[in-house]
Amino acid sequence: MKKQNDKTIRMKYVRALEKFVQRTISILKHPEFDFEIYKKQTNKNYEFVELTQSIRLDSQYLKKLLEFTQLIINTIDNHSYDFTKEQQLLLKEANLLHKEKNKSSYKKDKHSKKKFHDGY
Repeated sequence: MKKQNDKTIRMKYVRALEKFVQRTISILKHPEFDFEIYKKQTNKNYEFVELTQSIRLDSQYLKKLLEFTQLIINTIDNHSYDFTKEQQLLLKEANLLHKEKNKSSYKKDKHSKKKFHDGY
């Protein structure tokens, strides 16, 4: 029974982190970006993460997801005047996080039958 409970807690925590990150990225990519709206919405969205029970994360993607979440919170507290450098940094890190998530997906070799095979 405890094993299943750990799995559900882990899934709730991961989903809360992913929702937070996705919502933050969508605000950062908005063409009419406003820092005050971003700050207010990000703090509001982070409350859901704080409500979920945190648990140890093992995979590389999940560790980076947690690091990115901390980076988002840190940039709200410590930012430059116009926030453009931080915005670019967060979008770059979001792309790297997305790349890490997709790295483990299976890629089918499309033309495996057309490869040269000399019979040996």
